[in-house]
Amino acid sequence: MMMDNHFFHLVKYSPWPLLIALNLINSITSITKFILNSSSLMCFFFFFISVLIMIQWWRDVMRESLYEGFRSLKINYMIGYGMIFFIISEICLFGSFFWMYFYYSLSPDMETGSIWPPFKVTQMSFMDIPLLNTMVLLMSGFFITWAHYDLTMNSFKNSSISLVISILLGIYFLMIQGYEYVNSSISFNDSVFGNSFFILTGFHGLHVMIGLIFLIVMMVQLIEKKFSLMNMNGFEYSIWYWHFVDIIWLCLYLTVYWWGM
Repeated sequence: MMMDNHFFHLVKYSPWPLLIALNLINSITSITKFILNSSSLMCFFFFFISVLIMIQWWRDVMRESLYEGFRSLKINYMIGYGMIFFIISEICLFGSFFWMYFYYSLSPDMETGSIWPPFKVTQMSFMDIPLLNTMVLLMSGFFITWAHYDLTMNSFKNSSISLVISILLGIYFLMIQGYEYVNSSISFNDSVFGNSFFILTGFHGLHVMIGLIFLIVMMVQLIEKKFSLMNMNGFEYSIWYWHFVDIIWLCLYLTVYWWGM
């Protein structure tokens, strides 16, 4: 029998951490297969499975908070610190990718023609699609901030509208990114330049997808009016994550598209 003479929440046994870990291993394998054989079916399949697992996991977390009363003020603070450390770990991940990009761009070797971008590799102008994508993502960040403001004013309708606009702009961003990939003159095999370009933009796109799933879950919660001035922590965490995605894209735009040319 678990003791309850403390403020900690001892979570119940859950299959979701193990399932999401195994599915991520399968996802990495499917991505490798996609790179080698251009077979994207398994990528979409395991991504769909990940979405289903995340929905079930979030459902359990929301039940613990809303219906079972396991969220004290101190526990909410600890969860907030956990989200901050998670975002810091993501910053370290992208920091390693940027380190790779600057390492090869500041000291290009003979295999790239001793220039950056490499010889005969043309990149899309930073004033073209990348600038449009930057404006779209910044507008999405603006509307999600406005949705938070409306929620603090107890205007659930206006907050829902702003959140829907933010989600639609995020989807539009991914559509533009896909259009850029399809019409790009470079590929993943175009030396270290192509590797670094698609790793940076691809991982950012993956985080945009995760952020969109996060926002969609929060939108469902908002429509069902499960938020209040004293209970909107999940919504605020999604805003933190979305602004993190915005900042990473600004760094990508300034380094890969603008400075890289």
